[in-house]
Parts: sequence; C-alpha cells; structure tokens
Amino acid sequence: MVKKGLLSFALFVLAFSVYAQNIQLHFDPRHALHNDDFSRNYFTTTFEMFKPDKWGSTFMFVDLDFNKSRGNIGLAYLEIARDIKLGKSPIMAHVEFNGGLASWGSIPNAYLAGGSYATNLGGVNLSTYLAYKYHAFERVSNDVQWTVTWGVNLCNNKVTLSGFLDIWTENKDRSHAKLKSGKKIVLLTEPQFWYNVNSNLAFGTEIEISSNFLPDSQGKDKAFVNPTIAAKWNF
Repeated sequence: MVKKGLLSFALFVLAFSVYAQNIQLHFDPRHALHNDDFSRNYFTTTFEMFKPDKWGSTFMFVDLDFNKSRGNIGLAYLEIARDIKLGKSPIMAHVEFNGGLASWGSIPNAYLAGGSYATNLGGVNLSTYLAYKYHAFERVSNDVQWTVTWGVNLCNNKVTLSGFLDIWTENKDRSHAKLKSGKKIVLLTEPQFWYNVNSNLAFGTEIEISSNFLPDSQGKDKAFVNPTIAAKWNF
C-alpha cells in the first residue's frame, strides 16, 4: 500500500511539475557528514511554484527524496499555502496544508490557519506569518508556528539569496503511550545561495539547519547542519 501511495503521489508530482516555476536537484551528503545518524547520501528533487493574483497568492512545493536502495524514492512531501487579501488591510489570511508519504508510512498531516504580512525592505522580499497548527498525530497536537521567508537578487541578478525559517511547537510524544509529556520547540531553516549562470540555470547550495526536527541513530532529537550541492532550472 505504501508503494502504491508513493506511486500515486509521484504521478501527482508529475502533474504539478507542469505548473512549477523551478525544479531543483540537491545532492545531500548527510551520511558522509554524520555517519551512523543517516544511512546514506541521496538526491532530492524539489518543484516550486509561487503565483500571485488579485485575491492574494499561492505557494506550493513538493520534495522527492531518492533515499532508498538503488536510488528509489523513499519520501514524497507536499506543502501548499494560500494568502488571502482582507480588503485593504496589510495583513492577509493564511491557510496551509503539509503532508506526505514515506517508505515507512504516512507523514502526519498538518493544517495551519493564521495571519501573514509581506513587504520589501531595500530590495529584499520578506514575508512572515503566525498561525495555529493542527498536527494530525496519533495523539492530536494543537500548536503554533511562526515562519519568515526571504529572497533577494544581488550583483546584477547573478546571485540570489533565499530561504525560510520555521519555529513551531508539537507534542514530545506523538502517540497515546505518553512516554513523554509536554511540548517541544522545533526549529528548521533552509537558506539557499545561488549563482545564476543565466535566467534559467543556477548552481548553489541549500543549508538545512535544524533542532529537534531529526532524530539521531538512537532516536533522540538532535541539532543538525546538512548542506547540499544543488542545481536549479527556472522555467
């Protein structure tokens, strides 16, 4: 069933890729950097789309991790968010869905609702939102998330800096076993640095910095820094 689910998700990704604005290919050497904490190095493909309109804007991305034996897909993850204008207010309504499938089962869905704000400071595009976050774990987790994103072109558009920072809360124990009580704070940021060869092709890196997001080989939450070597094609 999981394999069929991953196949269905992959077909959805192919359909979405028709509307994607860029596709990225990342080589992730996390096994080489952290040894037993990660079983292998692997490639990740990312499709991104951002589309503004008169009612607001839509952002969507899909990640495919080729992290199984012989380079097979082991994880497919989706985020889709919509910012909705509220009259002439600078604050917009924000709704979002996160979810996916992995070789070990489904990635628990998350549903977010809150308010967002976007601006431009000295040529830097900035956006932020604060939202209630519903985690559909085995034991439901009611949480909050703060996110900021950024993007800027420098050196006559030869260099692009972009990325995001997420901070959210969630139950320490996702199950009904209640082996751990209370909440934990999760941090995830992924700054990207690109050299634009031309208007379509870019080379660079994404640096995934996390705390309480990924477990180590003993199953304990830990902080990690995972850089990639990447290429991007803008359609």
